Amino acid sequence: MHRYSYGTNNLFSRKNTKKILGIFSISLGVITLLYFFFPLLSYQLYLSSAFAQSDITAPLPQRFVLGTGGSIGGLFTSGISNVTSDYKDARNWFPQIKKQSTSSQKVTEYEFSIPSQRISHMKVSTVDFDLSKHLVQYFSTSKSPIDHGTSVIFGHSTLPQWFDPTNYMTIFAHMHLIKNDDDVVLTLNGKDYHYKVFSISVVDSKDPNIFAQSYDNSYITIITCTPPGTTWKRLVVRAALQN
Repeated sequence: MHRYSYGTNNLFSRKNTKKILGIFSISLGVITLLYFFFPLLSYQLYLSSAFAQSDITAPLPQRFVLGTGGSIGGLFTSGISNVTSDYKDARNWFPQIKKQSTSSQKVTEYEFSIPSQRISHMKVSTVDFDLSKHLVQYFSTSKSPIDHGTSVIFGHSTLPQWFDPTNYMTIFAHMHLIKNDDDVVLTLNGKDYHYKVFSISVVDSKDPNIFAQSYDNSYITIITCTPPGTTWKRLVVRAALQN
């Protein structure tokens, strides 16, 4: 007569529990390291090569540097309350800037294209702040993009492999590859206005110099987060209207 013994393979036995906890701890540690070191990894993967191969500079050219007071024509006068960390709302990028009344804006919307980036006729709003729906021209920077002065345009970036030039959440994911002399086209009332890139730089995320104004011509300043996939720094691309 044969004897049989029966046992149960308990998934939550002490031995298996130790294995599960060990795997969980290692995974948590790897995720934590990647989270804290991701800006550096992203810089090495994407931005360092762009620095080497293009005209990206830091800091800004001297002609755009403000005085130590950090004031730009009265922009920095009051804050906006109840600011969150929602970067889809352009107001949260620089909450210390006083909002200009939208009724004084001469242009409420225009189109934006960069052929070298495959960005074509995307909307820019001067009165709404939702970066998931359009690019945003920051309030108090210019009443019309073709006036003398500087229009500051904000847009999202992400990891370059997620780049989609028709998606406002990924539209500037390749902006670190832009070059001096690249064409930027603003379309207003059916007419194209061509701007040529002349300055590309990386600055601190809170650097107010990105709002610097020059009135000898019409300029645009394009702002997005960098390195791609982080909110660590700001990529600043400046272009001038071609007469």
